[in-house]
Amino acid sequence: MKAFVDENTCISCGLCEGVCGDVFSLDTGVAVAIEGEVESGLEDSVREACEGCPVQAITIEE
Repeated sequence: MKAFVDENTCISCGLCEGVCGDVFSLDTGVAVAIEGEVESGLEDSVREACEGCPVQAITIEE
């Protein structure tokens, strides 16, 4: 699984970082996801962040 954030859509609400800070961060002012594969133990949290994003800026590639 890989996670991606559309930085043109992100409103920097911080939900994703709060739900899964191991994958998402707001260091650049908008959310970014780690590059590469998400660790298997974090997949449910990544899905939760994706589903909870208020502007649907997160996409997941399975």
